[in-house]
Amino acid sequence: MAAGTSTLHLLNARLADGGRWTLTVRDGVIAARSPATGAAAAVGDGTRLDLAGALVLPAPVDGHVHLDKTFHGGPWVPHQAGASVRERIDCERRLRRDARPAVAERAEALLRRLLAAGTTALRTHADVDEKIGLAHVEMLLRLRDAYAGAVTMQIVAFPQSGVMRRPGVAALLDDAVAAGADLVGGLDPQSIDGDAAGQLDAVFAIAQRRGAGIDIHLHDADAAGNAQLRDIAARTHAGGLAGRVTVSHAFSLGTPDRSDFERTAGALARAGVSILTSAPGAAPMPPVKPLLEAGVSVFAGSDNIRDSWSPLGSGDMLDRAMLVAWRQGYRSDADLALAYDLCARRGAQALGLPSRGLDIGDCADLIVVEADAMGDAIARRPPRKYVIRGGVLAA
Repeated sequence: MAAGTSTLHLLNARLADGGRWTLTVRDGVIAARSPATGAAAAVGDGTRLDLAGALVLPAPVDGHVHLDKTFHGGPWVPHQAGASVRERIDCERRLRRDARPAVAERAEALLRRLLAAGTTALRTHADVDEKIGLAHVEMLLRLRDAYAGAVTMQIVAFPQSGVMRRPGVAALLDDAVAAGADLVGGLDPQSIDGDAAGQLDAVFAIAQRRGAGIDIHLHDADAAGNAQLRDIAARTHAGGLAGRVTVSHAFSLGTPDRSDFERTAGALARAGVSILTSAPGAAPMPPVKPLLEAGVSVFAGSDNIRDSWSPLGSGDMLDRAMLVAWRQGYRSDADLALAYDLCARRGAQALGLPSRGLDIGDCADLIVVEADAMGDAIARRPPRKYVIRGGVLAA
């Protein structure tokens, strides 16, 4: 069966309200839903799948992953990087020369792991620098083509080693977007490049010239980081790029300075700049509820998975939802549902993808797990019983 040409009836599906429903999926979207009666004959033609009370959730979206960095699929590599971003960049440049198997094999192995965990859409960053050139972008473009039926993949041309301090990288970023990357990236414009205006000038110029989105890593803390966030917001507004710019990590939003936070959150909301968080273990984390209350789009992603930056990470967005809840102090069922929302529906919104949920008209990308409720699924992270993409059983 091909996505968009089949009808699938999910019988006895448990939804977040605890009730059992019949969901009918047609043409890749949820076409109907009704309370389950146990009478399978009541549904029309198509494939019938009795879920026997298993929980159905919108399939996750991994809003930030680095497929080209992972050691997944190869032998264990002990962590060696230092504490600073610059030290980690230098360590990665050393280790990637000898990593085995080849980067394409490791990237594919990690992608298959993400798919098995139910991720049906993702945004991956691809390193671009004077040593790699466009090799990683081109590799991920091939991988995207090979798995087009299984996953929606956005590619960010990412200058991990800097832009202004690496002559020629700005031109390579432009070439990467011209070759098929969806977004142009940036990295700590002030602390890595020492020229925030120069890096942002280059990144925004490429995005506007090529009609691309922007996704900038920003690790700088407190007032210095928030000043750069407000600059990014101003440039987004001036360039008419609302809804197409993301700042990943944005540790500075975890500042204790309430007035600085409110000023910055307001600027981000007015400009339509999204914030991506991976719920980092030690760094300050953007406060989710205050940002949402200010009108800022917030979503979540894995970031590093078993690479030179971190030996941890599973690629399972239920794990990531648990970490969001853990870092934000979420305990109630409603808060746990919000944590997962960042990993599914809000991620799809931020990536400009069709709405995913469990309402009529929503994209029929779904996962099925043996759990009593959303909170139970996040607490236990059970294996995926089924993965459904576009109304078709994918795993």
